Amino acid sequence: MSREDIYAQLVPIFQDIFDDDDIEIEDGTTAKDIDGWDSLNHINLVLGAEQEFGVKFKTSEVAKLQNVGEFVDLIGLKLSK
Repeated sequence: MSREDIYAQLVPIFQDIFDDDDIEIEDGTTAKDIDGWDSLNHINLVLGAEQEFGVKFKTSEVAKLQNVGEFVDLIGLKLSK
């Protein structure tokens, strides 16, 4: 699956969790860039991605993520296995 395909599926998850249809994300997007991105919504994002993509993340993997681009890369890595 391409990065563009992952983004296409990830954007609606962000829009749903933050209840904002105008949210757009890119590689450099971080929690500081989105109002309401707290620890609870971070967990909701991870769970939403796991459900959407049919993958499971380890806590240690998620803890290392610095931005959305790294999250997209991790999803791609999981899908390639």
